[in-house]
Amino acid sequence: MNIVVLDGYTLNPGDLSWDKISRLGPTAIYDRTPAELIVERAADAEIVLTNKTPLSAATLEKLPKLRYIGVLATGYNIVDIHAAREKGIPVTNIPTYGTHSVAQFVFAMILELCHRIGRHDEAVKAGEWTSSIDFCFTKSPLIELSGKTIGLIGLGKIGTQTARIAQAMNMRVLAVGSGRSRPQPVEGVEWTDMETLLRASDIVSLHCPLTPDTEQLINRERLAWMKPTAFLINTARGGLIHEQDLADALNGQAIAGAALDVLSVEPPPADNPLLTARNCIITPHIAWATQEARARLMDTAADNVAAFLEGKPVHIVNGI
Repeated sequence: MNIVVLDGYTLNPGDLSWDKISRLGPTAIYDRTPAELIVERAADAEIVLTNKTPLSAATLEKLPKLRYIGVLATGYNIVDIHAAREKGIPVTNIPTYGTHSVAQFVFAMILELCHRIGRHDEAVKAGEWTSSIDFCFTKSPLIELSGKTIGLIGLGKIGTQTARIAQAMNMRVLAVGSGRSRPQPVEGVEWTDMETLLRASDIVSLHCPLTPDTEQLINRERLAWMKPTAFLINTARGGLIHEQDLADALNGQAIAGAALDVLSVEPPPADNPLLTARNCIITPHIAWATQEARARLMDTAADNVAAFLEGKPVHIVNGI
């Protein structure tokens, strides 16, 4: 079967191999595919792999040979899964490749908010320590995590790993479910409701999927429930947050800070209000992108295709 990878660069900028996939059939790999070239490039494809290149219902109508869609990520909202199901096309994702990398990144963000290591490094190299009359100085308040409360919205694999790290740092862990499944007991985690979590937490970290029910889950009303000393972390999906409301909360000091690896539009337009918001750290959707995680993703993507070719598809997200 002909295989087309529509946007392979972020998965493999050159440090991995496509061999495991290309051995499964004739393969064309594109670093990026603009919207106007999707149909042309995928016209003869029976298998399409995509990361963030969208496959809408209208696009799927123009790809009559298509038999399988593999999303090179955990989130699959870039594919119209209902249209794919109607056409009998299974859609698969990669469910667990980035668990440890993303949870690690959550704490990289938290620790940066607590210690501002980059800011202090820059100050030292600008000569501020050399000219200091004291043996140390601080550029921002330093915060200890032990004894603080972290609230996790969503407790899947990444949320659970984040909870484990928090517990190792002697933090209290609260959680609410993502709506995808009933809450399951996790040792040391206290299940609660959304308002209680937001009011009690010193740090709130988002780990839920983007669905119609969770879109703009964090908005003006819910930000008002948070402590003025609290931090908000988002490594899940940008659309979970009403961005203007968050910018207003930050600029008005309704909350102390935020660290975001995702935005509602990526790359963001220059007028996104969070780009200039007070005490807001933004990284370019890289929590998933360690080499180790990407290698696992590549292996699982190939295994998904192989399972489909053997008539035993796995990791299907659209019920086929």
